[in-house]
Amino acid sequence: TVFCSLLNVTLRDWVAVESDSSDVLRRPDCHRMMDMTAEKLQAMGGKVELVDIGVQELPDGKTVALPKVVTAQFGNDPSKQTVCVYGHVDVQPAKLEDGWTTEPYNLTDINGNLYGRGASDNKAPVLAWIHTVEVYQALSIDLPVNVKFIIEGMEETGSNGLDAMIVAQRDTFFSDVDYIIISDCGWLSRRPALTYGTRGNCYFFAEVEGPKQDLHSGVYGGTVIEPMTDLIGILDTLISPSGKILIPGIREAVASLSDEEWKMYQDIEFDIESFKSKIGVSQLMYSNKVDLLAHRWRYPTVTIHGIEGGFSGPGSKTVIPAKVIAKFSIRQVPNMDPAVVKKQVTDYLNSVFAKRKSPNKLKVTMIIGAKPWLADTKHPLYEAGKAAVKRVFNVEPDLIREGGTIPIAKTFEDVTGKSIIMMPIGGFDDGLHSQNEKMSRLQIKLV
Repeated sequence: TVFCSLLNVTLRDWVAVESDSSDVLRRPDCHRMMDMTAEKLQAMGGKVELVDIGVQELPDGKTVALPKVVTAQFGNDPSKQTVCVYGHVDVQPAKLEDGWTTEPYNLTDINGNLYGRGASDNKAPVLAWIHTVEVYQALSIDLPVNVKFIIEGMEETGSNGLDAMIVAQRDTFFSDVDYIIISDCGWLSRRPALTYGTRGNCYFFAEVEGPKQDLHSGVYGGTVIEPMTDLIGILDTLISPSGKILIPGIREAVASLSDEEWKMYQDIEFDIESFKSKIGVSQLMYSNKVDLLAHRWRYPTVTIHGIEGGFSGPGSKTVIPAKVIAKFSIRQVPNMDPAVVKKQVTDYLNSVFAKRKSPNKLKVTMIIGAKPWLADTKHPLYEAGKAAVKRVFNVEPDLIREGGTIPIAKTFEDVTGKSIIMMPIGGFDDGLHSQNEKMSRLQIKLV
């Protein structure tokens, strides 16, 4: 009762802050959100710091201050182990007119579901861990471990400045940390889960440039080799209609699916028909559970996200664009390496483009090179996680991966050398990054 009351009141205040890190005009809200987080932890008696991580350079060359990172510590008993909880309190954009049933920044309780932007990603999970400490305090019970927090305000736009801060504090803040917990993820179904892997992400721009300016298709069409035609042509060589990646070397680098892993996927609770219904499709790439989950989690994929340049607004415009930029990504998995993927993609597209004998210019750039992360599910940390889920929900958790990328996990692992567990608190139907995001009271009791 104490826990739920604390969470509901504080979460309402936190959701009310439009801490959209993608909108520079909302940057004051991001700063305010970090101040509120620090104040909450300070009021509980934690040793709190607001760490300055520098500035962000904008496309126009101007700079704006990054939200400070909040660190906090509760307890420093050398006889106890120390766990560090990571989270973020920035959010994705949200507007009522996007299709929300309720005001996105006004926490609304409907049938035990708490609706609001950031409710699940990631404000309620952060608060769940904070309030766990607070409940121990309220009941005058000693914490069984020392607890540290590291909470940021730029996760949704790439965690600007955080990697450098972690490196800088490796031998100070992280020196006595034994384990790191991340709850920036969700269950796969109604069955509780522990997450042990994420895919990485190599994000590319492919730019084709031709004439010095946009041209009229009626006047110049048929006389110039058009950049858009070249771009569409090379994009079509990335992946087959059946989903097979055509870039040499990509598929060959992927770690093979072991018998043990196949068995784990076989035991996971997952309904293909519900999955199809949820996303509104009649057919998927694969028709059985194991193949579908494996290609969602532990095989790479190519996704073409969009094309910048030319004409894409409503109505019609007869333009030959002078320059177009395709944006696509490759979700990478063990044993792929971003540096190798960058060379494979660049060499392949240049070779495909050369065969077109076009006078236009191609430039391929990789702007993100995030590595995948994979944990050992037999590690004592995961055994403890399984026991916790079993105690609260009276079921064994599913052991799952995330198809998306949480780069901070790999950074923590590489820089600090600490063991990491992803313990989802959000539900499978929470609508992360979507309309009507929510957090169920059922999930919160996990902590």
